[in-house]
Amino acid sequence: MLRLAESKGILASLLILLFAFGLWVSTPSFARAQDDPAPEGEVKKDDGEPKAKVQDNRFVHFFKSIGWVFGIMFLFISIGTVALIIVLYFDLRLNEAMNPDFVAEFTGLVNKRQFKQAFEICKNDSSFLARVLTAGMGRLQYGIEDAREAMAGMVETIRAGKEGLNSYLASIGTLGPMLGLVGTVSGMIGAFYKLGNATKAPDASELASEISHALVVTLVGVAISVPAIFFYGFFKNRVSSISHHTGNLADDLLTQMYHNSKKTAPSSAVTAGQS
Repeated sequence: MLRLAESKGILASLLILLFAFGLWVSTPSFARAQDDPAPEGEVKKDDGEPKAKVQDNRFVHFFKSIGWVFGIMFLFISIGTVALIIVLYFDLRLNEAMNPDFVAEFTGLVNKRQFKQAFEICKNDSSFLARVLTAGMGRLQYGIEDAREAMAGMVETIRAGKEGLNSYLASIGTLGPMLGLVGTVSGMIGAFYKLGNATKAPDASELASEISHALVVTLVGVAISVPAIFFYGFFKNRVSSISHHTGNLADDLLTQMYHNSKKTAPSSAVTAGQS
């Protein structure tokens, strides 16, 4: 229930941001290339000069400038970035890695010396803490130190997997400006190509469209890389924090289980002696 509420909150925030961006880019520019219309009842004189082209609003101009190739490319990268951020957000939560209900149930079974049942709930749980405890409990018969080494190895294995997933954000943060640079170079090449092949004064609108393409692609590339780099650093710190806390809690729980298992031996010996 809590996860559903959080996902709805994230999606609502993204929709609000997209709606605000759409309003901003769709606002018509104050400067129009089109001449002011004549007052009602008055006919404008035709001086034979070609009329200026009607300027598109920012939204249309933005998507015309970016082009189909870069537009589709950046669309898929943006969708992948948002999906990856949402997945990492839900996966890298302290309550998800160390579920309080799981800790309470495991502690209760250990205190009751129901070690087999405690091991079963760890095997059937896919959380960070449960996987670490499963590795440690599997080696507990060889001593507490061997079990701690197994848990430390499992912590590093899980941490490496989560950092590997997070590294895709770093790749996107690096890839965005590089794609923007490709768009910049291609746009400038197009502008100079038209400038060099012009037999008369070059059309300013054609040159402007190529330069606009270069700048818009650069803008989108940087705009994608900024949140990717930010969330990469954010999730990197969170992975370190969760790994540290999970390792400490797993060590405490395994130590508690180890000492409770040692307490069963004397009581069994006393019972055998009385019989």
